[in-house]
Amino acid sequence: MPDIELLSIIRLSDKDRAQIEAIDQSVRLTDAGGWYDGEIRETWPEVTSRRYLAPDADGEGTRKERDALLANAEVVLGGWPFPLDLGRRTPKMKWFHQRPAGASNLRLGDLWGSDVLVTTSRGYGATLPIAEYALAGIMHFAKGLHRVEVDRAAGEFDHRQYKPVLLEGKTVCVVGAGGIGRDVGKLCAAIGMRVVGTRRRPPDDPSDLPKGFSEIRGADELLELLAESDFVAVCCQWTQETTGLIGAAALAAMKPGAVLVNVARGEIVDEDALLQALAADRIRGAALDVYIGEFEGLPDERLWSDPRVLITPHTSNGSDVSRHRATEIFCENLAAYVEGHPLANVVDWEVGY
Repeated sequence: MPDIELLSIIRLSDKDRAQIEAIDQSVRLTDAGGWYDGEIRETWPEVTSRRYLAPDADGEGTRKERDALLANAEVVLGGWPFPLDLGRRTPKMKWFHQRPAGASNLRLGDLWGSDVLVTTSRGYGATLPIAEYALAGIMHFAKGLHRVEVDRAAGEFDHRQYKPVLLEGKTVCVVGAGGIGRDVGKLCAAIGMRVVGTRRRPPDDPSDLPKGFSEIRGADELLELLAESDFVAVCCQWTQETTGLIGAAALAAMKPGAVLVNVARGEIVDEDALLQALAADRIRGAALDVYIGEFEGLPDERLWSDPRVLITPHTSNGSDVSRHRATEIFCENLAAYVEGHPLANVVDWEVGY
């Protein structure tokens, strides 16, 4: 069998490298992690470079050397951010694996919609820390903790404004009961909440429901579920179909005083509609770990300055314990690739993930 030229453009640990190289002797791994940082710094928004690149990261090698590595690669292991012209510079590439779970991260580059086989780490990311964040966002508003800064600024307590809510028996709707959504449902059910949700393909057999869920319906029945929901956790993939999914109609369908949590992508929530719902006191609050344009700058000041909106800079996947299993799914797929078998988590460009 001919050698498979595998190029990693993300930094690999010694453990990751050993796992990959142990798959098959035909795999020739070149670790070029950090080599393309200078190009990324030049082509991506400054806020993205500041967050994801080390302050002194300017890349390695000459442009000619970096081009040669890409031109020779059959398989590329990448991450976020990445060279935007990756497709054009990899004429021999047959498969690209993106370490993050979200396929929408690739929209800015020229691989989106290409003929290259692209896979992601969907379902293998840090789903439990993200689910814990979602539960924390629910509790933040359920217990009135958003009132703390208001009272601190006023210099006195307004006890009647806290209005704590008992979570046991309340209904949470998980929009997108995939990897993250399943963990959100499991945690919410563990504290006595009723958990419902949506999936693109809901299970036909009720016995196949994920742990903690009492019901999962198709996306076309989202509004009906929202009408039953005290809390809503957005966990779905960002696609053309889900852009603006949580808009005026969805916000109006929620129970009065509902709480919205978004741990998916900012574009799934119509922020103008959210502002209108807040102005009308339709919802109690929103916890947003993501917002529109997060890789370009700061959130809308109208949202950021509202105490009923908790905004964090996409940190929900952070933890003192690593739960990301991207190397695991990549190695499973690499073994399948060597044997000529189908790969898991292949991106369907029409669906969007």
